[in-house]
Amino acid sequence: MVDLTEITTEQLVAEMQRRLNCQTKPEKHVVLAGPPGCGKGTQAPKLKSEHCLCHIATGDLLRAAVAAKTPLGSEAKKAMEAGALVPDEVVVSLIEEHIGKPDCRVGFILDGFPRTVVQAQKLDEMLEKKGTHVDHVLNFEVPDSVLVERISGRLVHPASGRSYHEKFQPPKRAGVDDITGEPLIRRKDDNVDTLKNRLATFHSQTTPVIDYYQKTGRVAKITADRPKEEVSAQIRAAMS
Repeated sequence: MVDLTEITTEQLVAEMQRRLNCQTKPEKHVVLAGPPGCGKGTQAPKLKSEHCLCHIATGDLLRAAVAAKTPLGSEAKKAMEAGALVPDEVVVSLIEEHIGKPDCRVGFILDGFPRTVVQAQKLDEMLEKKGTHVDHVLNFEVPDSVLVERISGRLVHPASGRSYHEKFQPPKRAGVDDITGEPLIRRKDDNVDTLKNRLATFHSQTTPVIDYYQKTGRVAKITADRPKEEVSAQIRAAMS
């Protein structure tokens, strides 16, 4: 439990005001679609804050369930240890559990799911039983050539997840995190060959998902190779 004596009165008042503001926010259920390096990770926190939504990254959700040794986590662990994909039913059930939590009361942002049409259908079936549906699919579009440049120059602070870029967002001191001064790393899969394979897989799987949602008019194209402020403005327009 958080020790409230360590939190300033100003912080407490700001948090209370934020919660009060969230009471009047309309319910929204958002799917973020886009290739690795497209900027979803940069925009998701802003979207979460502005609309009082919970952010569900399915990779993090799976790891947390496995670490907590929940029944669904145990099922996921068996698949992972066998080198198989975690069954869609397990992932959808984990999402269903999570969206029942208080921080998801106003809605959610799904990041990393669905990746296939079957997953989109299963997600829709689960939400339909709850009397709701996906409201917006934000499709982040970036040319592959731009993504290669973005990913190949990316640097990460392992402990916090803070990311930098050698060209677009360099650290204050080369090779070290701005806040802790600890070394930055380059992830093993942040290289051109790996990225090209990931992009090929992404395009083959996700294009049909976009087509699936397009039929219901829920897809908004986000031209994501623009400055961050312009991308944020596109998202606000799509969500209005």
